[in-house]
Order: sequence, then C-alpha cells, then structure tokens
Amino acid sequence: MDIIGQPTHGEEHFSDAGEIRQRLPFPFEGGRFPKDLGAVVQATVLSGDIPAREVVHTADGSWLIGDGVSDSNLPGASMVSQISHAVQWNSAIAELATMGPGHIAERSDPGHPWQIAALEASGNQLS
Repeated sequence: MDIIGQPTHGEEHFSDAGEIRQRLPFPFEGGRFPKDLGAVVQATVLSGDIPAREVVHTADGSWLIGDGVSDSNLPGASMVSQISHAVQWNSAIAELATMGPGHIAERSDPGHPWQIAALEASGNQLS
C-alpha cells in the first residue's frame, strides 16, 4: 500500500485510478494516510483558499475536513476527495493519521497545534 507522507522520490503519490475508499482498516500502516482513503472535504480547503481547521474521524471510520469558518452544508461547499489532495494544501493534516475514530481535531490557524477531543465532548461537528 502506498502511503501519504513517505518519500516518493519525485513520483506522484496520488492514485492513478482515482479510486477513493470511504473507510479503511485503522490504525493505518506506518501511522500515515493510505493514498486511496477518501474524505468529505470543504472546497475552500481543497483549493487552498482557506486552511483546514477541523478534521473529524467519525465513529464509523469516515473522515471530514473543514475550514472551521464557513458553512460546509451549502450546496457545492463540500466534496468527496482523496485525503491526499487536502494534505497537498494542508500538510499538517498528515499529523492526524493516527487520530482514532470518534475524535475531532481543531486548530485556530495554521501553525497552531491541533487540539484533539472526543466528538461527544466537542460542541462543533462537521456534518
């Protein structure tokens, strides 16, 4: 399995087939996101316009990535993508590959540390 965050020696690390899997067995090999793992990601994060400030690993094993400032529920505001595309614009997301199901990581801005909490304890959830 190819994994995000490992040296690629100049090779593209995105899946050639574009296959996206909603869930994969956790924990991930080497503590890194598998390249075909998908997430629901806000378009603002994928475009690099606004940094990721929220990352959720749901109890069922799905992943959600948001900017923490705009409404992720508006039409067209979020889309399914490989996590690797979000990591491309927000390398700090890679640090969260070991975050267990049922948790949310939040940060105030890039460069600030992620604060991880159980979803039930957090008043903010992406949906």
